Amino acid sequence: MTDILRPSRRQLIAGSAAALLVPTFARAQAPAAPGSAVIDVNRARTEPIPIAIPALTGEGDAAQLGQNIAGVITNDLGRCGLFRPIDPAAFINAGATGEVPNFQNWKVIGAQALVTGRVESQGGQQVRVEFRLWDVLPGTQIQGTAYTTTLTNWRRIGHIISDVIYERLLGESGYFDTRIVYIAGSGPRSRRVKRLAIMDQDGENNRFLTDGSFLALTPRFHPTRDEIAFMSYLNNKPRVYLFNLGNGQQRLLGNFDGITLSPRFAPDGNSVIMAQTNASGGSAIMTVGLNGGGSRRLTDGSAIDVSPCYSPDGTQITFNSDRGGDQQLYVMTADGGNVRRISFGQGRYATPVWSPRGDLIAYTRFGGDTFSIGVMRPDGSGERILSESYYCEGPTFAPNGRVIMFWRETRARDARGDGFSARLYSIDITGFNERAVTTPTDASDPAWSPLGA
Repeated sequence: MTDILRPSRRQLIAGSAAALLVPTFARAQAPAAPGSAVIDVNRARTEPIPIAIPALTGEGDAAQLGQNIAGVITNDLGRCGLFRPIDPAAFINAGATGEVPNFQNWKVIGAQALVTGRVESQGGQQVRVEFRLWDVLPGTQIQGTAYTTTLTNWRRIGHIISDVIYERLLGESGYFDTRIVYIAGSGPRSRRVKRLAIMDQDGENNRFLTDGSFLALTPRFHPTRDEIAFMSYLNNKPRVYLFNLGNGQQRLLGNFDGITLSPRFAPDGNSVIMAQTNASGGSAIMTVGLNGGGSRRLTDGSAIDVSPCYSPDGTQITFNSDRGGDQQLYVMTADGGNVRRISFGQGRYATPVWSPRGDLIAYTRFGGDTFSIGVMRPDGSGERILSESYYCEGPTFAPNGRVIMFWRETRARDARGDGFSARLYSIDITGFNERAVTTPTDASDPAWSPLGA
């Protein structure tokens, strides 16, 4: 399926004529009573919710599709660490879809939540996918929804159902119907080929966006459009480009003096904030409109100011700078005023990124032989390290602010760099549930899409 045919979640909910995935009914009850399957995230970290996810039923080819969709849901919920999918070998009798389940069969195997569903062919390439979410302890239905979609969308259906389950049982938005753009690396370390690549958040549907004829770095998603900003070494001139995911075209953001780097879109999507080098050897934070015009410099001087990122409401900007003599994190207002340092721990700080919730800033910290991924509040308080290693960098938040992805290098085996590798990892904002993310090549510089993008 090409990306130009990928509908946004807003289109799905609105039932736009252009959408390929349209909800056809929804029936939800109020959250279940205390003691039921609905619990908070803090409790789920220590006591993951036991959930039964039997294959969605169907006839003929639809039966296999139902099994595949259930597999996606199982993998999504199991990987997040907050659910404990029960082994299907323990199931007594899933029962017929459309009927009220025999809850005793699910209670006896320890299930607190149950997913049932059915897949039906609608003719041609269309299928209807129905699912129901049950609270086993009181024996009530929490959610019932059906979607009509094309056969090629079956995996995305599974992710959307996972998001619904996550939100209904934990009270927070999910993050499964998302994608990751990253840099795919291959070849020896001295002649590294770095291409733009994109995949679903679970590592599936991976594809390369550029051919490796030029170096690409630090891709970032547009907040509402199917577009990426990134740094490119096309024609050996490091500058910021925009890449259209629908048609594969890329264009230079603006022909500025010096090097332009570390781009990121403003929350309203109308401009890009980035750094621009100057003749004094420093770099300044600037904003520029998507047409390359309306540029505005927010910082100035001989310091190296880089890696800017807006707060979710667009009123503040975090960045890293050596203006105090060492590389540290700073926050300023969106017009460049009221600059204040927020990092004071041991070592240097880089690559700050604001949580979509607005409550945390994630960063890279390095000193001595150790790199760390950490978080702190926007005023610099509450600093805590989530992961440490020989080399790690570049955190990015899931759209619900619950999970961070970053990349990690392994130590090279010899002087030539043989054995060098880089991989993506995800981790909860509390330092819980660190997991490697599978990619077909080495991977770095991840960026998480908005939900449904």
